[in-house]
Parts: sequence; C-alpha cells; structure tokens
Amino acid sequence: MLSNILNNLGMQNFDIMEILIRVFVIMMSLSIHEAAHAFRAYKLGDDTAERAGRLSLNPLVHLDPLGTLMMFIARVGWAKPVPINPLLFTRAKSMKRGIIEVSIAGPLSNLILSFGSYLIYSIVRVVTLKSTGGLPDDGIMSIIFQILHTMFLLNIFLAVFNLLPVPPLDGFKIFGAFLPSRIYYKLMEYERYIGIAFILIIVFGGSLFSTILTTLATPFYLLITWPLDSLSMLLLRVF
Repeated sequence: MLSNILNNLGMQNFDIMEILIRVFVIMMSLSIHEAAHAFRAYKLGDDTAERAGRLSLNPLVHLDPLGTLMMFIARVGWAKPVPINPLLFTRAKSMKRGIIEVSIAGPLSNLILSFGSYLIYSIVRVVTLKSTGGLPDDGIMSIIFQILHTMFLLNIFLAVFNLLPVPPLDGFKIFGAFLPSRIYYKLMEYERYIGIAFILIIVFGGSLFSTILTTLATPFYLLITWPLDSLSMLLLRVF
C-alpha cells in the first residue's frame, strides 16, 4: 500500500504544479530538520550553530545542492550538516548523550511534521466530505491536499533515511555514540569513502534501496495513518 502511494511521487508523472509543491515541501522539511538540530544543540548550551546562522527556518542557509538533487533522483536527501561543539554541551549529562539528543532531533522533527501534516489533512478531508460530499479535483483545496499529503509522505522517508547508521547521517552519529571511541574514530577515517559508496548504492541500486526504505518506513506510515483514518471514519459516520 505504501509503496503504491510513494510511486506516485516519482518524477516521471510530474506536472509543473507537482514540481513546485515538491520543491516547497523539500525546502521546508529539510530546513525544519536542520533547525531542530541547531535548536537542540543551543538548548544544551552549544551556540555554534546559532552563531553560524543555522538556528533558522530559512532554506537558503541549510540546503545542500547535491542533497537536494538526490531528493528528486532517489526521493531521499540531506542538507548541510549543522556544526556543533560537544565540548559546549553544558546542560547535557554527557557529551555522548548530547550528541544523541542533537542527532535525533532532526528525524524526530520530520516525524512530528509528518504526523501534523496528516492530522490537518484528515481534518480538512472530513470537513470537505461533510460539506461538499466529495474531494476536489482542482483549485486551491486540491493544492492544499497535495501539499499536506506530500509533506506527510516525504517526512516519513526523510526521518527513516536519516536514521540509517551510515556516515554522515544522523543514524550513524546516534549509533557511533554507543561505540567504543577507538572503533568510532576508525570508522570516521573512512567517512568520505563510505558516503560516496552510499550515494552510488542509492543511485544505481535504486530499486533495492527503495524497497528497503519503504519496508522501514511502513511501520511509521501505519502508526500515523491507522488511528487518524479510523477517527476520520468514525467522525464521518457520527456527524
């Protein structure tokens, strides 16, 4: 079910409105993701990102050209890493704990954004169905539905993708915090090469990678849609 819906996000069937919606959603989602990293670091006492201007929702200070391009090629991508200095985590229980909190803030923000988008989508859908008896095929309401649904789906994928334990993704930073320092720093020596290999796998092993990512994303998809869809059905019956 999820894979069928996600296939509709492919570039092959895009018209100009769908492209504009996708660009808007990507810019907002990546910006919120990176701003969440910066905000959590700031709350822990590290103002490095704030001084670098990264405590902002302005997409221009966050977007990475290659990472943004990959969002269109492989439906996953990244922004410029937020600079942090764990030595300044004065409000964290430990540096490793601080790194974990900062790293998980980005994917968590995407999941919250995904849930919020689908919640609003569900409310608007129920109100529209009750007032008009159907969903719009065009016009401003149709665009709103597309934005909300695209925001919902893409943010699930962004969260799951960034939680993969591969450098330089957030998942590796979380995973690395649990590794012995010797092993972690040894892996970091090969970070660039692992990152290049990872990009090649995404580009040339797209079908397999998409299947793996879809499988990992499906539980999050169901956790969000099942209760909200059930509530929507109940409201439609009651009212």
